[in-house]
Amino acid sequence: MSRLRIVVDRLDDWLPYYPSDDVISAADFLALESAAPDKTRDATHVINLCRGLDYLETGYYVSLLAQARGQRVLPSVETLNQLSRKALIDLQLESLEPMMRDLEKRSALSGDELSLTVLFGECDQEGLGRLARRLFERLPCPLLDAKFQKRHGTWRLTRLKPLALNALQGSDQDRFAAALNRHSRKVWRTPKARRRYRFDLAILIDPQEAMPPSNKSALKQFIRAGRRRGIDASLITRKDEGRLAEFDALFIRETTRLDHHTYRMAKRAEHEGLVVIDDPQSILRCTNKIYLHALLGARGVPAPRGVLLSRDDLTQLSNKVTSLDFPLVLKVPDGAFSKGVVKITSLDELKEQASRLFASSALLLLQEWLPTDFDWRIGILDGEVLFASRYYMARGHWQIYDHSRPRVRSGSFTTHPPSDVPKAILKAALKATRLIGDGLYGVDLKQIGERVVVIEVNDNPNLDAGVEDAYLGSRLYARVMDVFLARLERHATSETR
Repeated sequence: MSRLRIVVDRLDDWLPYYPSDDVISAADFLALESAAPDKTRDATHVINLCRGLDYLETGYYVSLLAQARGQRVLPSVETLNQLSRKALIDLQLESLEPMMRDLEKRSALSGDELSLTVLFGECDQEGLGRLARRLFERLPCPLLDAKFQKRHGTWRLTRLKPLALNALQGSDQDRFAAALNRHSRKVWRTPKARRRYRFDLAILIDPQEAMPPSNKSALKQFIRAGRRRGIDASLITRKDEGRLAEFDALFIRETTRLDHHTYRMAKRAEHEGLVVIDDPQSILRCTNKIYLHALLGARGVPAPRGVLLSRDDLTQLSNKVTSLDFPLVLKVPDGAFSKGVVKITSLDELKEQASRLFASSALLLLQEWLPTDFDWRIGILDGEVLFASRYYMARGHWQIYDHSRPRVRSGSFTTHPPSDVPKAILKAALKATRLIGDGLYGVDLKQIGERVVVIEVNDNPNLDAGVEDAYLGSRLYARVMDVFLARLERHATSETR
């Protein structure tokens, strides 16, 4: 089965480059929609190099039909729609201004205008590689023509549009061929290399993250377990966003947030047809405590009693807390690792802390305080229990993580066979995750006497060597990779039907 199709307007457009059976004309590619199935239609990757990429032009239909056939295409229809509208381009690239200031500070920019030819995220201007990569990551199109202007002391993107293949001349043609080869090196693996591993898995990490979801030993275990199952697992970072289409699956082992590249990369990977854990829907549902509070309450999952506070409630907080007793816990919606969670002992303290936290969120969650020596963390994967741990409170503190000192402290842990966990704990954890999806989750629960409550559901739970694997050992990593393998095989089967 061919892994790649390069679509050009006419085959003559490819004459400056090395001949390849992967190249096909736009007319022939579009005609495949009604043609008898053949190996050409089974391509899983499509690189669209057509000139007419505007809405309803030939190149637009190439991307549209490729996506309809379940193929991963560059550029996607979504990217083309964004490139056609300046407002959407500005939205995608609103974070460029700090980079432009930094480039100017480093003397990488000169004059008042800049023209940049971006070929698969690469350019030939010295010092501007990071800028070219960012443009491609945000709006992945093989050939881009970008123009910047300095106005009133600030650099602005004034034009960004697809560049035609036949517009490349001389050295640009050489750079294009080299960039295409680098971008597609996994797609074009030799048959021998492809036989060694059936699938490619990207594991997203942040090497600088202070408290990552998986430590280095665990990452090595995932890679080892994957390769034993024919999955070539590779570590990537946010800089590799433009390479996502080279992989078959994405495993996020970096702390996720909605306003963050982790969510954006999960969305892009899902759009490209990759198997994704954490999937964007799980990130959306888990990272906001207010959403979880409403979801658990509406579906009858036991949770701490609480109320939502809006900024308008600041003048009437005494009325909002009549059903609750101090001390209470005040939470920002998207805190992680015990951050953004404040213990409240009085109405005056509530007013003070709410005023402070409302600066970052229009809504806050106020819940009853349920002191325990430890929280249960139940790991759920694909609807089944993966691990069961107790996380104990930091010494002298009421939370697992103590951020009150320069160095963050945490409590101890124990990991147990699921058979040793109270059935009410497992039942509540499974019920909660069924409302979220079928991915990888860590459910935090408390037990006070006979009462069991779900504190939160985490979409990106820790899987650390020496902690969550203390009971299963290497079998924990094997189970994760078994789930990836099963989903990849199902996906591959559906693509060939």
